[in-house]
Amino acid sequence: MSALFTPFNLGSVVIPNRIGMSALTRNRSSATIPNEIMRKYYEQRAVGGAGLIVTEGTLITRQGTEWPDAPGIWNKEQIEGWKKITDSVHATGSKIYSQIWHLGRVSHPEAPEQIAAGVPVYAPSAISARGGKFRHIDGTPGYVTPTEIVDPTVLIAQFKQAAINAKEAGFDGVELHGANGYLVHQFLDSTSNKRTDKWGGSVENRARFALETLKTLIEVYGSDVAIKLSPAGGYNDMGMPLQETIDTFGYLLREINKLGLSYVTLVRYNPWLDPEYDGKKRGIPHDVVESYSSFLADTPLFVNGSVAPAEAEELVSTGKAAGVFIGVNWITHPDLGKRIRAGKDLDNAPDYTTLYGAPGVDPALGYTDYKEAVY
Repeated sequence: MSALFTPFNLGSVVIPNRIGMSALTRNRSSATIPNEIMRKYYEQRAVGGAGLIVTEGTLITRQGTEWPDAPGIWNKEQIEGWKKITDSVHATGSKIYSQIWHLGRVSHPEAPEQIAAGVPVYAPSAISARGGKFRHIDGTPGYVTPTEIVDPTVLIAQFKQAAINAKEAGFDGVELHGANGYLVHQFLDSTSNKRTDKWGGSVENRARFALETLKTLIEVYGSDVAIKLSPAGGYNDMGMPLQETIDTFGYLLREINKLGLSYVTLVRYNPWLDPEYDGKKRGIPHDVVESYSSFLADTPLFVNGSVAPAEAEELVSTGKAAGVFIGVNWITHPDLGKRIRAGKDLDNAPDYTTLYGAPGVDPALGYTDYKEAVY
């Protein structure tokens, strides 16, 4: 595993290895405030050898997410909570980015934070996503028809403020969540974006929101800005025909390559993230590395999606990727980086009953209590 354990210049910082910890929603904040159990969770994994940690999706404003107790980064108390986490991670020698996140049409007006926000569910177009189950709303309420965003620059300004707050909290950079059917992805996909103004219609117009948001994040963070994309779609009712998908993401990545980002993460097709709607899968399975890496000649590519250690080494050693992001194995193995380096088995199975916590249950269960290997 020699290639995985070489340092890498990532924007303005150097990460100690190429094994990143992917953004993983865990529902452990105190309402929307990062807390002590979260600090312990991130510190464990920094000590365990994560070269770069990307936080769980962090909300830029109050939204009716299906994930209760997801953290935010729009107020002072949240900034202070995150500062304790970034300080702990930095003390280990690891680096940490904030993944900044807006749900768009997959919020719900009856979710507590959306009620507190006092605003409608916003999206590029007034088109409801299929599906929709919320952990704090009884039954399967489904998604609602959202209110079309009149002026998308208002949301771009919210992303910029989130980056300003992330910098105050001590994050090394920000990753724009452009994947999995959330707001940025909704602008990109022609099935969720039917606008006829400069923010919709053509490939160039549908890519405008992502590109303009990245440019305003660069105003705050310089080269320490990244984006996560899932071209194969599926999750949250996303997916265009294959050629349109390649044309859309090819154009987007060609333009992103001009911006000098620290990295782009491409999420590979995963059938687990491609639910059926009306008896049919929604996503478009294709090799995202093969299809899009040529558009990123000057931008580091990280690969995400069921990447095993041996494949990670092969991707990095052959130059197909600068690094990888791993998800579930970082949940179940707080010492994942150390295990990979020492050739230890990855033998902790996830406990799905505690994965996202539950009211009245010790938040450490299935979160900070996974066993480390004996070295």
